Amino acid sequence: MTTSASAPAGSGNSTAASGTVTDRLVEANERYASAFADPGMDARPVLHVAVVACMDARLDLHDALGLSLGDCHTIRNAGGVVTDDVIRSLTISQRALGTRSVVLIHHTNCGLESLTEEFRHDLEMEVGQRPAWAVEAFRDVDQDVRQSMQRVRTSPFLLHTDDVRGFVFDVKTGLLREVDPA
Repeated sequence: MTTSASAPAGSGNSTAASGTVTDRLVEANERYASAFADPGMDARPVLHVAVVACMDARLDLHDALGLSLGDCHTIRNAGGVVTDDVIRSLTISQRALGTRSVVLIHHTNCGLESLTEEFRHDLEMEVGQRPAWAVEAFRDVDQDVRQSMQRVRTSPFLLHTDDVRGFVFDVKTGLLREVDPA
């Protein structure tokens, strides 16, 4: 499979052929912007939903969920774990921009399944400063989804915690499997 990042430049532009990946992204943006028309959208998601998912490049959330531009807020991080910063984003999403539902998506074969909190110790030894954040590694993806659902449901900052559902995306089949919160 060829992805946009690994495909040859093809535009004949020597910057794209010899430049950095960032140069290629900027060039792609210039092509995008040349045909861009303001869709006249508001920052409020049409479907009133926020999706929290892993940053894994194999997850094309809009296609996998049948979403279009403007349908949802998308919050991504390593593992799709509900951290303090995710709660911050969800709070803004709900209180300032009207979302009411939260969908959590972890996935099979996640890189966080092979890390431990020892990662933080190794970083501290390398750079001389302990990271303030937790790795949030896990061994059981379903249990981590349950933990993330619980963090959302118990946050005092969130207004809407009754429609919180968690899923595991199978990177081999593209299917979502819902995780029972119990």
